[in-house]
Amino acid sequence: VQLQASGGGSVQAGGSLRLSCVASGITFSIHIMAWYRQTSRKQRELVAQIGRGGNTDYAGSVKGRFTISRDNAKNTVFLQMNNLKPEDTTVYYCTTFGNWGQGTLVTVSS
Repeated sequence: VQLQASGGGSVQAGGSLRLSCVASGITFSIHIMAWYRQTSRKQRELVAQIGRGGNTDYAGSVKGRFTISRDNAKNTVFLQMNNLKPEDTTVYYCTTFGNWGQGTLVTVSS
């Protein structure tokens, strides 16, 4: 299984970024896909996840600002991040079925 994340970068507070994660080696459409991010304590916290049927869940801190979506035809999961805040700065990872991508860095300046 390979997960290739991209789309990170540097933006000012209030800006937007769209993360993408392309999966290979799995039957993408049947798996829950999720985005996590690294905390200040070097742990990973759930940001958002999307089920095979498109049902979604979000961390409270991003609800209303971030949107997770998936394109099963392209084996890709997205994370649209709007109204970014400095506290959103960290590395974001996509994950599924116990596998992790390499992470993509998001930096939000005030």
